[in-house]
Amino acid sequence: MEIFGIPHQAFLGQLLLGLVNGAFYALLSLGLAVIFGLLGIVNFAHGALYMLGAFAAWIMLDKFGINYWFALVLAPLTVGLLGVVIERLFLKRLYKLDPLYGLLLTFGLALIAEGIFRELYGVSGQTYNVPELLSGATNLGFMVLPNYRAWVVLVSLAVCLGTWYLIERTRLGAYLRAGTENASLVQAFGINVPLMVTLTYGAGAALAGLAGVLAAPIIQVNPLMGSNLIIVVFAVVVIGGMGSIMGSILTGLGLGIVEGLTRVFYPEASSIVVFVIMVIVLMLRPAGLFGKEA
Repeated sequence: MEIFGIPHQAFLGQLLLGLVNGAFYALLSLGLAVIFGLLGIVNFAHGALYMLGAFAAWIMLDKFGINYWFALVLAPLTVGLLGVVIERLFLKRLYKLDPLYGLLLTFGLALIAEGIFRELYGVSGQTYNVPELLSGATNLGFMVLPNYRAWVVLVSLAVCLGTWYLIERTRLGAYLRAGTENASLVQAFGINVPLMVTLTYGAGAALAGLAGVLAAPIIQVNPLMGSNLIIVVFAVVVIGGMGSIMGSILTGLGLGIVEGLTRVFYPEASSIVVFVIMVIVLMLRPAGLFGKEA
């Protein structure tokens, strides 16, 4: 049986692998969208925070014997705490300035983090084994799907939808959105807006750290893993609409699938298809597919 002239096993296999990549795109772009949508910061350090999450999991296992399941909680918390420090020491001084200053600062921090880890560990990469509970694969008939990749998709979807619900459908999310639009009014009700801002950046950083932990058993943990992915993730955020939570989730998943199918029909274009789509979307709708027009 063939689909568009392609054996159905290859077609459906690439569809599922594209969904796995899309899950990473969605989770990473979600953190970017939260930080930009609520704080107005173009966080170029997001790729470095993703890399730090993966290295935190690897160091916990290699140096302290902390397994994957504990690292899945501890590593994002560690990266989130680092995000809190970054916001308190640096970013809080830039909120009243042009967003370009925040972009340059976070880009500089990303280069510093990458340089430090390249000096400590080189660029060859470290291996992080799949946890025993998620080892093996499931035969779906048309392909053999590794259990760990299925786990990544499920966790990413759960975290993305949970974050969207928290920000868009709860009182805490309403406070966050109101605090970024009219901080003085919200503070008049006794709400600590600066603390909310700090915790929001920390939560966005923790999402990047979580993506890093999930990625560690799939790809080699190395200092360049963040910089190799962050440009694609920024393209996903731009296509979905800067600051749109649901836009980032849907666009990340969709573009991962499109990229996977492109590998079937036209492999040479798989590395640029996301950017081609970004150019087309910006020409037709500059605010992005789900963004609000100015």
